[in-house]
Amino acid sequence: MRILGIDSSAKSASVALTDGEKVVGSFYTNTGLTHSQTLMPMIESLLNYSGISLDTVDLIAVNKGPGSFTGIRIGVAAAKGIADVKKMPVYGASTLGSMAYNLIDTDCIACCVMDARCSQVYNAFFDITDGKVTRLTEDNADSIENVINKLNKYEKNKIFVGDGAEICYNTLKDKSSVSIASPTHRFQSAVGVCFEAMHAPSDKHIDSAMLVPEYLRLPQAQRELNKKLSKGV
Repeated sequence: MRILGIDSSAKSASVALTDGEKVVGSFYTNTGLTHSQTLMPMIESLLNYSGISLDTVDLIAVNKGPGSFTGIRIGVAAAKGIADVKKMPVYGASTLGSMAYNLIDTDCIACCVMDARCSQVYNAFFDITDGKVTRLTEDNADSIENVINKLNKYEKNKIFVGDGAEICYNTLKDKSSVSIASPTHRFQSAVGVCFEAMHAPSDKHIDSAMLVPEYLRLPQAQRELNKKLSKGV
């Protein structure tokens, strides 16, 4: 199965193309340009350099959240647009789930954490054994302290991955046996998106109309509005 993967859930953006277990190619950018400016040109360049037509791609996969509200919307919109035109299925990957594939070669508990600000992190834990990723917890937003308390029940080697990894690791390193992924394996990428989609049940490959972002919590503007409304402002 050929899969075109898209990630725009944070400041950087990436696209990747896989053919079975083979990574055909990937592009990554952190230029400061908006994802709306970079994603489609990167996809076009990736296909051109790979010598592969979009008509021969079987599935579009994209990180649907959690992450940057604007970035996720752009990525999901791009995936839906391509899928609509080419009449192909899509897969909405968990950003945290796709991130676990960064550690696919290491037997461990992958502690995937993203900075959600306000002393919180988006988080999910995964067991990785003999190259198989098994989800242990659902995606959620929680305080760093609560994440650490939940993590302490696992005895297996624990590795933090994600842009929230450093703050969690620094908080826990003197209290428990944990480590942190290297910078080259720490952040989400479109390659991980492809591999999560590849290992997902086929019934999770859906029509583009069913693909929606999953933010885990309301955007800051909406939270502030709700606060004002609750006070009768």
